[in-house]
Amino acid sequence: MRKIFAALPIVAALLSGCSHKQDYTGWTQYKGGNENIHYSSLTQVDTTNVTKLQVAWEYHTRDADTANHSQIQCNPIIIDGVLYGTSPKMKLFAIDAATGKEKWQFNPFDSLAKDKRMFFILNNCRGVAYWANGNDKRIYYTAGPYLYAINAITGKTISSFADNGKLDLHNGLNRDVKELFVTATSPPIMYGDIMIMGSRVDEGAHAVPGHIRAFNVRTGKQLWIFHTIPQPGEPGYESWEDKNAWKYIGGANAWGGFSLDAKRGIVYGCTGSASYDWYGGKRLGNHLYADCLLALDAKTGKLKWHFQDIHHDVWDRDIPAAPALVTIKKDGKSIDALALTTKTGFVFTFNRETGKPVYDIVEKPVPTFTDLKGEKLSPTQPYPVAPAPFMRQLVTEQELNPYLPDSSKKAVLAAYKSLRSDHMFNAPTLGGIIEFPGLDGGAEWGGPSYDPESGYLYINANQMAWAIRAMKVETKGAAGETNLLAGQRLFKSYCMTCHGADRKGSGTFPSLININRKYKPLQFDTLIQSGRRMMPAFRQLKPNERKAIASFVLDIKQEQPKPFVDEVKADDEYYRLPYAMAGYNKFLSKEGYPGIRPPWGTLSAIDLNTGKFVWHKALGNDPEFPHGKEDSGTENYGASVISKGGLLFIAATKDGKFRAFNKKTGKLLWEVTLPAPGYATPSIYELNGKQYIVIACGGGKMNTKSGDSYVAFALP
Repeated sequence: MRKIFAALPIVAALLSGCSHKQDYTGWTQYKGGNENIHYSSLTQVDTTNVTKLQVAWEYHTRDADTANHSQIQCNPIIIDGVLYGTSPKMKLFAIDAATGKEKWQFNPFDSLAKDKRMFFILNNCRGVAYWANGNDKRIYYTAGPYLYAINAITGKTISSFADNGKLDLHNGLNRDVKELFVTATSPPIMYGDIMIMGSRVDEGAHAVPGHIRAFNVRTGKQLWIFHTIPQPGEPGYESWEDKNAWKYIGGANAWGGFSLDAKRGIVYGCTGSASYDWYGGKRLGNHLYADCLLALDAKTGKLKWHFQDIHHDVWDRDIPAAPALVTIKKDGKSIDALALTTKTGFVFTFNRETGKPVYDIVEKPVPTFTDLKGEKLSPTQPYPVAPAPFMRQLVTEQELNPYLPDSSKKAVLAAYKSLRSDHMFNAPTLGGIIEFPGLDGGAEWGGPSYDPESGYLYINANQMAWAIRAMKVETKGAAGETNLLAGQRLFKSYCMTCHGADRKGSGTFPSLININRKYKPLQFDTLIQSGRRMMPAFRQLKPNERKAIASFVLDIKQEQPKPFVDEVKADDEYYRLPYAMAGYNKFLSKEGYPGIRPPWGTLSAIDLNTGKFVWHKALGNDPEFPHGKEDSGTENYGASVISKGGLLFIAATKDGKFRAFNKKTGKLLWEVTLPAPGYATPSIYELNGKQYIVIACGGGKMNTKSGDSYVAFALP
């Protein structure tokens, strides 16, 4: 094993006129501030009186879609006594933060009524950004492919920004991507008059490149771009074996937001995998800057240093959240550092300025077996020496769920034995693997919380195993191919990963069986071109390809026997992949129970000064699975917040509870049932001498009840 260090030494920090002092008494930024630590210095609510919390107000957005499991994942911000957040259908709203009374709503549908790309409106938004200069006060948020600038007082678009108040994220990527999916789930971060943006893109072969961009906050003019997929002559280009890949390969996008060291002028962002997520035969090499922590000069976008936590990712192991900016006391020195939590269950720590690891990192050999032709895996992956992993990283036979009904235990054991499971870096195969940590982590998009008083880092994690199987896909049809046969082939290429080889759905993606009862051919064609919720638009598909898919999925008898004419383009070799994942399938019993033993969700506290665990416990309890007196833990989405009053607040769990723990001991002090599960990060603020804790209650994930409310709690 050899030690590795973050590449490229940092240059002198950029001097700027920005204010560097962080005020933790309010919640004026996404996740509480530039440092991304989810911390509040308020003390009115503390360990002695938290049990007296009660509902102060509840605000309903009035647009939940219960039939389609709508969600709210927004961490709201509070400015001058006004709370800003988003609704299930991507409306932006402003309400009185003391009463919950609505001031205004902005509906992006109003400006997109004639835009065929309005489909993206139904994607999730995890937060909004605020910028002000005198009386010019603005909210920035993304709905669909557009970044909007909204007057914070009136709720109207700022006409002088970009195109009458909206900026098309398709533009300025140095590639024609106007027909492809791009949006942003996390808000931009502000550095003076510079606004820095990431993106969410398709995870299939036709993906937009995830380059990081900066814009003038007043005008929307693009100021700089950092190519996360390097172009010829740029550092990192050599890490791609195919020197033309930069023209076609997408992904490597910073979808998890940013943190900012304003004093040093450094912005930190993290990227996901390059596309296609599950097969790397068209993107050989370690392909920087996918799966990387990036430290960029906030003013120019120049790279200062980077660290890649997954080489040649074929597991969809994106870095899910921007790092927390922390201070670590080690060897008698105080280090301005950052802590990065990952889907694999690791915590990596670095000096913010130099990129040198605070706790060493070693490259360890990992399996390189693959039966997918054209694939070539990395022989090593990075492991931190400390802290220890915050979750299990292997499923052994002893880890199978002992609480299953006897009728299911044999089937789960047989399924387990049919899948490769001896290493967390086993690559997907035709026979299948157990991916654990799973697709959603480990750590997820909520990110960690950090207490600057104690130096403790808090991580809520998923502990669910997934059954991942690759399937061979025919990239070209045989002579005399009909629409039906072409539709079946194209379905495997574009639809099977989400909807399953049998069209019965997988994960949270719906079944397509009998979908012809819901969609007529014209409606279905519009759906393919427009997308919906987690489904991206497939505007790159040609009319004959869409018609063929419709003939298969909708069972249109009169179209199925007609000949299919394949229109092949020169660059199709990059998009017609020989393999696809057979579905987003958790490793479950026939009843739908997890195949591995609990806990299925955990909450941990790590002392970053020592690298040791302070406490570790199950988070949540699945009421549908009685297995004993101890909490089972549940999958969880969203994050915790920490207060100087000695508390950790978190919702996030499938059971729909909102909880407060003693941050030092992990003892549960208070819990309440929300109107719908709170898959979001809370916010803490003070107004008129009263402290509030607010959480978005959108539900929807994991087939739970959908909601449309924000609920604020305070002392009587």
